[in-house]
Amino acid sequence: MNFNFQLPRRSLIQKLAKYSALAVLVSTVPITASVVQAENPRPGNKVDIKAKVVRMAYQTSGDIVKIKGVVDKRLESLGVKVEWSPFPAGPQLMEAMNANRVDIGSVGETPPIFAQAAGAQLTYVAARKPTRGEGSAIVVQKDSPIKTLKDLKGKKVVFQKGSAAHYLLLRALGEAGLKYSDIQAVSLTPAEARDAFIQKKIDAWVAWDPFIAFVQKNAGARVLRNAGGIATQGGFYMTRRDFARENPQLVKIILEEIDKLGEWAESNRNEVVQILAPELKIDPGILNVVVARRSFRLQKITPPVIAEQQRIADLFYKEGIIPNKITVQESFLNPKQYATITPTRIRSR
Repeated sequence: MNFNFQLPRRSLIQKLAKYSALAVLVSTVPITASVVQAENPRPGNKVDIKAKVVRMAYQTSGDIVKIKGVVDKRLESLGVKVEWSPFPAGPQLMEAMNANRVDIGSVGETPPIFAQAAGAQLTYVAARKPTRGEGSAIVVQKDSPIKTLKDLKGKKVVFQKGSAAHYLLLRALGEAGLKYSDIQAVSLTPAEARDAFIQKKIDAWVAWDPFIAFVQKNAGARVLRNAGGIATQGGFYMTRRDFARENPQLVKIILEEIDKLGEWAESNRNEVVQILAPELKIDPGILNVVVARRSFRLQKITPPVIAEQQRIADLFYKEGIIPNKITVQESFLNPKQYATITPTRIRSR
């Protein structure tokens, strides 16, 4: 798969601003290679890691990988430093990646599609385990006259454009026989929209936890439609293509630590609540709901995952939301490359 995008930097950033999302690209600092042990190495088996610094991105809605520091500790022992950068949502994270300010990060299914449509060079390195969809929803005020999805016609609907919420909205409108053009789309970051919703300035809002759980508890928000049966991808960990190609063992180690922590988190949800509470400054009672609805583990990239991502991209193109039809396969690796970067604990499931 060939990425020969030669768009000028300004042109690409303008495209991103227009179509709203560019993602978790990565920048490796090619320094004299340090020799480190690979995952489950054989005696004497060593690999070269070119990066001395890995810039990881996280979303401010709560990332236990960043909070627990498991990747930091593992890479420190290999002579690699981790630097973290926060982002309000996936589109902003992808834009920073494209601008070469971060190297790896996690987003929903939608931001990589917008990024690729804008000409970004990126790679899907792992998928996230899907949830039941309860943690993402279209919500309205408790006393809103909006009772069904059809009632959204002509209404202002707030969401972060280019995010997973954008896809949820598109699919929900389709269920009601509506088109994207039937609503007034308004883009706000989740934090901005949360505050506006609390002040009753928003009639309909599409977002995800902990924002949804927060307004359900504190504003009596009523769920019009959650992401059940829609959010089947679970999201992805993304990198810049060159980063994955030049540092396969480093990517493998990072994914291994993320999934190990995810396995622990799914068996210790009460402790996860205690970890997130001081970071997010949210009542533990709300976080109990958030954590119960969240998944933490990774899954391997498979042909069905790629096919579903293509269907999502095709829908955005059909609705005229992205400017050109894309082939998502171009942003995925080949099976041999995935075998190299995917930890055994994920590959064997």
